[in-house]
This record gives sequence, structure tokens and C-alpha cells, in this order.
Amino acid sequence: MRHTLRLTLAVGLALSVAAPALAAPACIDAQRKVEEAAALRNQFRQEARLGNHDRACDTLDEIGDRYADARDAFEDCGAGTVAIDLRSESRALRAATAVNRCD
Repeated sequence: MRHTLRLTLAVGLALSVAAPALAAPACIDAQRKVEEAAALRNQFRQEARLGNHDRACDTLDEIGDRYADARDAFEDCGAGTVAIDLRSESRALRAATAVNRCD
């Protein structure tokens, strides 16, 4: 009985430690997409500052694509909370698109 309990606890502990490590590779692509979107946001600011309206709007479209890809990837890897946060980022992106008159 004692050995069974110890074995069960050991397996439970091993799974609780290994689960985040197993989930991490699935979420790496999503994190990369978020980082790409952040870099594109900086590029958008530069383009808007320089007055290149067409390129700024194209960059906003690219940011939206990256956020959509990241949201889908986070949902696939089980990080639904992050996906919800990305939805709010997408709303902010739509507002920026409207403010900059990108159709």
C-alpha cells in the first residue's frame, strides 16, 4: 500500500513537472508570432511618423495576420487565456486601422 501511494505521488509529481515542458514547444510558434507582431508595431509607428500611409496600412494588415495566427496557435496549445488577451489586441488594432483611415 505504501509503495503504491509513493509510486502514485511520484508519477503525479513527474507529470506536473513535465506537462509545462511538453506544452512549451507547442506554444513556441505562437510566442514567435506575438514577437513578430510587436516588431511590426514598431515598424508601423515609423511608417506613420514618416507619413507613408500606404505602407503603414499594409503593416497594420500584417500585424492583424500575426495576431490571428498567434491566437489560433495559443488556442491549439491550450493557452486560452493568452488567446483572449490577443483578442483585445486585435480590437486595439482595428481601432488603429480606423484612426489611420485604412480600409
